[in-house]
Amino acid sequence: MSNLYIVATPIGNLEDITLRALSVLKEVSLIASEDTRTTAHLLKHYSIKTPLTSYFEHNKQSKTCYLLDKLEEGNVALVSEAGMPAISDPGYELVVAAQQRGYNVVPIPGASAFIAALSVSGLPTDACHYLGFLPRKAGERRRLLESVAQERVTLAAYEAPHRLLVALHDILQVLGNRRMAVCRELTKLHEEVFRGTVEEAIAHFTQPRGELTIIIDGCTEKTLTLDACDIVSRLRGLKQSGVPMREALSQLAQEIGIPRRELYREWLKLK
Repeated sequence: MSNLYIVATPIGNLEDITLRALSVLKEVSLIASEDTRTTAHLLKHYSIKTPLTSYFEHNKQSKTCYLLDKLEEGNVALVSEAGMPAISDPGYELVVAAQQRGYNVVPIPGASAFIAALSVSGLPTDACHYLGFLPRKAGERRRLLESVAQERVTLAAYEAPHRLLVALHDILQVLGNRRMAVCRELTKLHEEVFRGTVEEAIAHFTQPRGELTIIIDGCTEKTLTLDACDIVSRLRGLKQSGVPMREALSQLAQEIGIPRRELYREWLKLK
């Protein structure tokens, strides 16, 4: 029975690949790649001449049957553009289909951007909620953040550089001014690990570039145990002081880490 190998590849530095991964890539009959140009560069660097075929988000449905047929002839390796396939990258459907056909699905572990970022973030690593790529639309992104606002574990996510600042503002508004790390271009020439608060990150990243991983501190004990009467009292004080609703909710949400949606409900109850 043939094997489908799920092979991790470097996230930047070409030396971050295991000896086992190189051996597998040399020995399989075919490599399915999310980005054949990136993979071709890696294979050339290590003098690997295994044939390549594309397997990415927009052809994965049609290519799955093709790759299953290839598995009848021999072993196949799946690689993504960088990191571990099927982790916020194409591969899940192929893994399921191969298992259903009775093929062995074998992980060849290695580099992973969010694991690397978490390890150097300076935030708790005993538990983590991996969110994948944050939604592109603002409303969906805020709803996702609100759904994890009360979680005490560290949060990890990917974000594109052109959306980083709007995402940071949403994080500030929904989760509050928490500790965080923003890791940019990990393992590459211009690697940067920023550690600070959300507000400090907003001030720091004026024109962000490169691949970004965001690590956010979980909800603190202080936030979880905050007395409901105290929250209402704070809201009432802001309202009586003439602070507009939007400004009052944003101010309190940033300060105590309670989602604006919950504060809005309490605001409406005020007389």
